[in-house]
Amino acid sequence: MQASELLQSYLVDANTWDEMYKDASVREQYKKALGFLQQLSIDELNKKEELAKRLFMSQGITFTVYSSGEGIEKIFPFDIIPRIITAPEWDFIEKGIKQRLRALNLFLKDIYSNQFIIKDGVIPAQMIYSCPHYLREMHNFPVPYDIYVHISGIDLIRDSDGSFYILEDNLRTPSGVSYMLENREITKRIFPDLLPQNNVRTVTEYPNILHRNLVSLSPRQIYNPTIVLLTPGIYNSAYFEHTTLARLMGVELVEGKDLVVDNHKVYMKTTAGLQQVDVIYRRVDDEYLDPLVFDPGSLLGVAGIMSAYRKGNVAIVNAVGNGVADDKAIYTFVPAMIRYYLNEEPILKNVPTYQLGKDDEREHVFKNIERMVIKKTNASGGYGMLMGNAATTQEIEDYKKEVIVNPREFIAQPIISLSSCPCYMGGSLTPRRVDLRPYALCGPGGIEIVPGGLTRVALKEGSLVVNSSQGGGSKDTWVLAE
Repeated sequence: MQASELLQSYLVDANTWDEMYKDASVREQYKKALGFLQQLSIDELNKKEELAKRLFMSQGITFTVYSSGEGIEKIFPFDIIPRIITAPEWDFIEKGIKQRLRALNLFLKDIYSNQFIIKDGVIPAQMIYSCPHYLREMHNFPVPYDIYVHISGIDLIRDSDGSFYILEDNLRTPSGVSYMLENREITKRIFPDLLPQNNVRTVTEYPNILHRNLVSLSPRQIYNPTIVLLTPGIYNSAYFEHTTLARLMGVELVEGKDLVVDNHKVYMKTTAGLQQVDVIYRRVDDEYLDPLVFDPGSLLGVAGIMSAYRKGNVAIVNAVGNGVADDKAIYTFVPAMIRYYLNEEPILKNVPTYQLGKDDEREHVFKNIERMVIKKTNASGGYGMLMGNAATTQEIEDYKKEVIVNPREFIAQPIISLSSCPCYMGGSLTPRRVDLRPYALCGPGGIEIVPGGLTRVALKEGSLVVNSSQGGGSKDTWVLAE
């Protein structure tokens, strides 16, 4: 059977923006790739899908699902059909993310120093001080170059009219970039001719840009500063990513026990003795970073690391305390931050969001709960979320009770349909819902965003939940050069 029949079963929901299909015809950016795929037989496509699975397996491209009870690691599901973004679309996304990050960085600097945004009544003080990730220890802390957000993953979705919306900002220890890089490598292996034919921009510069930024942050002006990637260890859900990035950048992968602080300087234990560390790309959360300052029971961090950081003897990436800026309750104020700090209108829109700490907004959400998604302000990975259209009456009632106990910890958003993208399933193309997480790197030289990102896919039919921990997968993301 020829793959020319691929599209026969491709049924697009009339209320959904489809990335490939519009008015019963294929969008221009997909024509070349689809023409290529239609020349292959279904048997050949099945073989390519099987090869992709084998490559993921042999390279150990995994993630951890803590609640599945199926052992530690799972292979990350990968769909072989790329998601294609045009050059003008990418230009718009890039401008919008850069604007947003400039404002968020200024917000973090302000909130940990003069707090003008509170004094001018733009954000209520209570919203900041009630955030569990607002760290008083960072007040008037000398952060190198005033850069708080060195690495971010900004989640974008498209509504039914094709408009891009920011769903959330990940500014602490954003994950998933290794899957973006590996997805591209797998595509090169299974469709070697397709990338150059389509003039696809490269994402492989990411580790080089990140490494260059890390070097530039070194407090010691030396030719070859010591950079380490601090991981919580093998049981962390993103451990594959930590090993991949350390390898691609050529830096040491360390755990807390491999580092020691002496006289406000951080050292790495080596077979040749102690070696001073200049820059730490940490993938350990704030609360576990220094048992002398935060959780005294933490075995993942390094005692004294915050004093070395405060003295300016080591740079830590991302800065400590960023969680106050990606709290989902603070998210609602980002458009106001852009106007306040930059005197500009936001390029990328927020999803309409209700604060459940406000009585009138909570009442509205409870009345319309079947059209809402409710999220915990500081949960991630799709955990602790209620999809009103998929929950039982009992689940809704139980969730409402939980909200009423501490409403500040919850926000609600209308369920947005998410755009769909073609996925190869069982010998045919089927639309599945997607989001996009581009990765931005901020250094002393400015903000750089590699052209692409991680497209996450809700693999279950009809599902809007793309998180890998909730059964989602991913696909290669192409940004066309013209």
